[in-house]
Amino acid sequence: MQPSLNRATRTFMDFDSVNHALDGICGLYERKIRNINPMVRNLTYDISDLYNFIDGLTDISALVYDDSLHAFLPYDRQWIKQKLFQHLKRLAEQ
Repeated sequence: MQPSLNRATRTFMDFDSVNHALDGICGLYERKIRNINPMVRNLTYDISDLYNFIDGLTDISALVYDDSLHAFLPYDRQWIKQKLFQHLKRLAEQ
């Protein structure tokens, strides 16, 4: 991910699974809103807030390893948002 136009802000993160990466993205957003609102005990946000966070990044993508191809496949911002929606929906149903 790259939060700003400055290429020095580009950050690479490694996760064991897509679900862990999705949790990591949510964690990044939650840290951002905690920094903005340090006195709020219980943070709440909806999917549109998370989408706005993702859309506000200069760049974000995912490289996901495909066992059948023995290669990493690139996925874009829209794919990440779609996977986040599915992931959070599954968590809400539990």
